[in-house]
Amino acid sequence: MPYFGSEETVKDLKRALSNPNIQADRLRYRNYIVRVIRSMTQGLDVSSLFMDMVKASATVDIVQKKLVYLYMVTYASRKPDLALLAINTLRKDCADPNPMVRGLALRNMCNLRMPGITEYIQQPILSGLRDKASYVRRVAVLGCAKMHSLQPNTEIDPSVVNELYALLRDPDPVVMVNCLRALEEILRDEGGVVINKPIAHHLLNRLKDLDSWAQSEVLTFLLRYRPRSDDELFDILSLLDDFLHSAHAPVMAATLRLFLHLATAHPAVQADALLRVRGPLLATCGSAFRELRFAGLCHVQQVLRSQPALYGNHYKRFFCGYSEPGYIKFRKMEILVELVNDENVALVLEELKSYCTDVSTELAQAAIAAIGRIGRTYTEKSLDILTGLLALKQEHIASAVIQTFRDLVWFCPQSSAAVCKAAEGCDESPQDNEGKQALLWLLGEYGEQISGAPYVLEGFIDSLKVELCSVVKMELLTAAVKLFLCRPAEMQDILGRLLHYCIEEESDMCVRDRALMYYQLLQSGVDETRKVLLGPKSDPSMTVLTGRPEEPVNLWASSFNTLSPLCGTVACLENASAENSVQQLHSAEEEDEAEELKLSPPEQTLTTEAIEEESLCTTDAAEELNLTAGPMLSHEAFERLWLELQVAHQQALGVPRPADPLETLQAAFQLVKIQTLAFTRTDAVPWKAYMYSRAGGTLILAELLQGAPEEPESKGNLLVSVKQQPENQQAIRSFISVLRSVLQTLSSHGSQN
Repeated sequence: MPYFGSEETVKDLKRALSNPNIQADRLRYRNYIVRVIRSMTQGLDVSSLFMDMVKASATVDIVQKKLVYLYMVTYASRKPDLALLAINTLRKDCADPNPMVRGLALRNMCNLRMPGITEYIQQPILSGLRDKASYVRRVAVLGCAKMHSLQPNTEIDPSVVNELYALLRDPDPVVMVNCLRALEEILRDEGGVVINKPIAHHLLNRLKDLDSWAQSEVLTFLLRYRPRSDDELFDILSLLDDFLHSAHAPVMAATLRLFLHLATAHPAVQADALLRVRGPLLATCGSAFRELRFAGLCHVQQVLRSQPALYGNHYKRFFCGYSEPGYIKFRKMEILVELVNDENVALVLEELKSYCTDVSTELAQAAIAAIGRIGRTYTEKSLDILTGLLALKQEHIASAVIQTFRDLVWFCPQSSAAVCKAAEGCDESPQDNEGKQALLWLLGEYGEQISGAPYVLEGFIDSLKVELCSVVKMELLTAAVKLFLCRPAEMQDILGRLLHYCIEEESDMCVRDRALMYYQLLQSGVDETRKVLLGPKSDPSMTVLTGRPEEPVNLWASSFNTLSPLCGTVACLENASAENSVQQLHSAEEEDEAEELKLSPPEQTLTTEAIEEESLCTTDAAEELNLTAGPMLSHEAFERLWLELQVAHQQALGVPRPADPLETLQAAFQLVKIQTLAFTRTDAVPWKAYMYSRAGGTLILAELLQGAPEEPESKGNLLVSVKQQPENQQAIRSFISVLRSVLQTLSSHGSQN
C-alpha cells in the first residue's frame, strides 16, 4: 500500500530533478537523487522518474553514478523500453578513462534483467576481459557467468571458455578465483571446470596470495585432481602442509579434506594429518561464535569415528559451559561418552552428574542417557550415580533413569541384579508414557528379582481407567502375563482383573485384541504361553563390544567440511553404485600395496599383508563376491534378526581359536569388512563370538563357537553357524573363505611367535 502523500512526493521530486537551477548545483542535485533512492527503498513507486534519473547518470561524480545505476537496475524490468535508452549511457561509460567507472558500468549493465539484454552486453564483457585494470577484469569474468544464466539453454561459446581458462593465469588473484567460479557455472552441465596438472599446480602455488574465502574455494576445486605418482602427491601435500595450521577454520577444514582425499591409499598420512589439525579443531570448538563452535564439535565427532583416542587427553575441553545453548551441550555430551577411558571415567561421570539437575528437562535427560551409555563399559560406577539420582524424587529424572536401566540391562545382562535392586528402591512411578513403558518392561522381564513387582503392577491396574496411552496398556498386559508365569500365586487375581477390564470395558480395539490373544494363549496352557512370551534371554556371560569399531577414514572423508556432519547424516554404502566405488577403492589400494605397507605400523604390517595374501590365494575373484562393510548394524537389530532367521550353513573350520587378544582379533576381522558385535570372556567355555558382514546385497550373520560337544573330534577347533538375508550361497562361500583365511593367518602368526 503506498504511503499517504506519495503522489505529491513523486511530483515534487520530478520537478526538482528537471529544474535547471538544481541541476547546476551538484550538491543539491545529488541530495535529490538520494531522496529518490530513499523513497524507493521505503516502498514508493518512483518509476515515473526513470528518464530524469537516466539524464542524471551523465556526470563525473562516482557517487551519483552509483545511485543512478542502483535505480536503473531496480526499475529496468518494469520499464524495459525506457531501459534501452539507458544502455547507450552505460556502454559509453564502459569506455570511460576511469577504470572504476568502466567496472561500475559493466557490473550494472550485467545486472539489468530485461529481454534481449545479452546482445548489448556481450561485446562490453569481451572487451572487459582484456582490460588493463584488474577491477574491470574481475567484473567482466563474473559477467560471463551472468550472461550464461540469462540464456542457459543456448550453446556455450568456446571462445569465452578459452578466454576464461587463459585468465586463470591472471596476475590478480581475485580474477583467477572469479574465473573458477564463472567456469563452474558455465560448464555445470558438462561437469564443471576441469582441473588438470598445470592448472592444479598453478592454483597450489597461488594459494598464499588469496584471502581465506578464496583459499577455501580453490581447495575445494582441487579435490577434482588426482596426482599421477607418489612423488607428485607428496610434493602437493608439502605445499598444503602450512595451511593445516591456518588461523581460519574454513581454510583448515578444506585443507584437511583435500589431504584425506589425496592420501586415500596412505592411511598413515591421513592419521598424521588428523593429528596435526587436532589443535586447530580444538580451537574451533572454543570459538566465540556459537555456529562455528558447533561446526567444530560436529567435525571432531566425525574424526572420532576413526581415531577415538585422538582427543582423549583433551576431554575437559568438551565440558559444557553454563551459558552455552542446548544444541552445543548435547553435542559435547555425545563426544564425552566417546572419550571415556579408565583414567578419566570418574571425572566425566561426575561432570555428567552435574548436568542431570539442570533446569532444562531435555538436557538433564540427555545427561542421564549419556551416563547409561558409559555404564555399558563401567557398570558399577554408573549404577551408583543413577541410583543416587532416584533419591532426588523428580519425575523427569526418575523417568530418564528407569529408561536408562532398561537399556542397560538390554546391553549388559550381567547388570540385571544391580538394576533390579535399584529399581526396587524407586518409590514413585514415572508419569510420562516412555517412563511407564520402561518400568513395565523391567517388571515383566525381571519381575522374579523384584519383590514388589506384583504390587507395582496392581497400582497401574487400579489407575487403568484414567490411562490414555494405548501403548502403555499393551505393555502392562505383556508385563502382567510374563510376571504371572514367574509368580502365579501373587499375579492370578491381578491378571484376572486386568484381562476382564481390557476385554469387557476397554474401548481401544488394539488393547482389546491384545488381551483376547493373551486370554486364548493362557487357555492353551501355561507351557505354550511360556514358549511364546518367555523367549531366550541374552547370555549374561557375553561381553558387548562397547562403542563402535574404528572406521576407515575413507568412509567419511568425502563428507568432511560439508553439511553432512552438521546434519548428523552418515555416508553409508547402501546401493550398488556405492559398492562398486568401494571395490574400485580396494583395487587402488592393492596397486599401491607396497607404499601403504611401508607407512603402516610394524605390528600391523605383517598381519595385514598376510591376511591379504591368504585372501588372494583362497578367493577366486571370478566366482566369489567381495565383502563390504555397509551400514552399521545395532545390537538390537542383530539379536532380532538372529532369532528370526534359520541357520543357512554350519561348518567346522578346522582352525583353533587364535591366541591373540580379542582386540587384535576384532581389528583383523575389520580389515576384511567383518564387523564383530560381541564375544565371551577368553576363559569362558564354550567360547563364542558374533559378527556380521555383507556381500552382493546379502546380510550375513555368523556365530563362532569353540568346540562342538556333539563332535568330540572337533574339540578345540572353531565351528561357524551362518544366517543370511536374503539367501545367497555364493555370499556364504565368500564369507567362509575370508573368515578361514583370517583365522589361519592369525593362528600361524601366533604359533611362529
